[in-house]
Amino acid sequence: MKKTLFACLFTGVAAVGLSTAPTPAQAVDLPCDTAKLIVPWAAGGGTHILFTLFEKTIQELDVKTKLKVVTISGQGGNKGAKEAHDSKPDGCTLFAIHQSAFTSYLNGRMDYHYNGFTPIAMVTSTPDIVGASTQMPWNNFEEMKKAVLAEPETYTVGATFGSTSQFYWQVLEARTGMKFKYVPYDGTAQRTKALLSGAINLGGINVAANRKLIEGGSVKAFAIAADKRSSFFPEIPTLKELGVDMVYALDRGIVGPLGMSQEVIDYWADVLEKATQNPELQKVIAAKGTDLVFVGPKPYAAWAEKVYAEHEEIAIATGAWTKK
Repeated sequence: MKKTLFACLFTGVAAVGLSTAPTPAQAVDLPCDTAKLIVPWAAGGGTHILFTLFEKTIQELDVKTKLKVVTISGQGGNKGAKEAHDSKPDGCTLFAIHQSAFTSYLNGRMDYHYNGFTPIAMVTSTPDIVGASTQMPWNNFEEMKKAVLAEPETYTVGATFGSTSQFYWQVLEARTGMKFKYVPYDGTAQRTKALLSGAINLGGINVAANRKLIEGGSVKAFAIAADKRSSFFPEIPTLKELGVDMVYALDRGIVGPLGMSQEVIDYWADVLEKATQNPELQKVIAAKGTDLVFVGPKPYAAWAEKVYAEHEEIAIATGAWTKK
């Protein structure tokens, strides 16, 4: 396995840059006053929370067609993905997506990933945090690591099988030698409830969905998979500081069904760019410990191609999955 893969794991945003904007949207009349943005996980997770904030901002913009978030959960995000994939490419159905599309494809749960959709824009990036139940005796990452190494495949991790929430821990296994026991949950909200109740020992958490829990001490936060410490939780060390050369962020974006016209793509890219420039949205997204970004259609497609290749190579190298 190439060490450099982990040194720059999922830093695709920086690689493609953020300055490329879509051409101004031409006058286009979509056949709906409000488009449906499918979030393929239950309400309460980071993706739902962040795109609900986008929905509110876009509702207040002076644009022809607004946006409404609709959750279609199930099958680790694949149920919502299939509905979006099979919808008409008329601009009235959009899909909230991140790297779980790659992992679902690589383990055979889906027949497509980003290549089954029309890229419109990337809009946020959220680093993940190593979280633990308060019922565990560990006080830091090193104590956790020592215990897991001593008793491999004993300590439980909540994950949506085939998604980034599992892939993240499998990469962590490859980088540290730890081995976990995985317990399946459908989405962030269910995994968080299990972590709070002590039904699982470990789980990925993030500031977007779990800030209050971290602040209140309802969960333990041991390390953040980012290049630098969070401004909200400066006491949480990065994995790099702890000797694990790994950066991991969920880069969320919006895509549409294949076959979208350029005019429809430009319309939504223009709307999303305007939303990311909204000062109030910038403020509330920052409060979620998330970077607000804008990557337009062409560089977003290039990012997807690049990061898929990284996922494929990592999946093969770690033995997590075989090439599809």
